[in-house]
Amino acid sequence: MFPEYRDLITQLKTTDRHFLNLFERHNDLDQKIKNLEAHIEHATQLEIEALKKEKLALKDELYGLLRRAATA
Repeated sequence: MFPEYRDLITQLKTTDRHFLNLFERHNDLDQKIKNLEAHIEHATQLEIEALKKEKLALKDELYGLLRRAATA
């Protein structure tokens, strides 16, 4: 995710607790969605779509934080 910000992501994960929490939640959702789509865990299609929307919202928020940090 966001390879152009790889160094900044590493920095923010160690200096910004909010960023770290969002990043970890995004990764947790990503893994959960993969498990659901592989039928390792069970959920309805609506539940999976809700998780995907939450993951996308987190990604948007992370991107905003990265852009602000990059211009600061």
